[in-house]
Amino acid sequence: MNFLAHAWLARGGSDEFLYGNLIADGVKGSDLSAWPVEVASGIRHHRRVDAFVDGHPVIHSARSRAPQTLRRYTGIALDLMWDHFVARQLQLDVVESRLVLRCYHLLEQRPAPARLALMMPVLVEQDWLHRYVDFDFTCRAVRGIGQRLSGPNRLAELVPWLEADYAGLEKDFQRLWPAVNDELEVTDTGKGSSFNRP
Repeated sequence: MNFLAHAWLARGGSDEFLYGNLIADGVKGSDLSAWPVEVASGIRHHRRVDAFVDGHPVIHSARSRAPQTLRRYTGIALDLMWDHFVARQLQLDVVESRLVLRCYHLLEQRPAPARLALMMPVLVEQDWLHRYVDFDFTCRAVRGIGQRLSGPNRLAELVPWLEADYAGLEKDFQRLWPAVNDELEVTDTGKGSSFNRP
């Protein structure tokens, strides 16, 4: 669910490529032949980012600090926390982001896959990507996603841990984010880490 982080990493590509990165969580399976080439390329890039992040030692460290009974759900909560820290890095409480507006324009122009179809209009209308800079909003988003899952809201149960371990998670992000940028950022001029405001 970390749309902002994926958008930042994909911002140097075409609109089709960026759109593929934004909707990848709603696409099932490995057969992407039904999608335009650039959209399929964006979906694959999103999946490479996810695989890199999931295998990174920082993620294993963060998950090990989560309550043991809730570790199955930490990946979702951490995704939203990374968007929170990206939003802070980009100072989205100070300036309206051209990248965020580009994402919203793309998501308004074309429908998202069924699994995301109901959420995407809400994400745009309520301006989630700018609002992730607010930690309280991020925690509400974590709880909200938990409400969509079957059974008790385990994501809501993780919020006290996110609050208590905020400083540790911020340090995790400061280690993780440059590594992800160095490995997987797509820019107009080639690969490389950059924290310039979009």
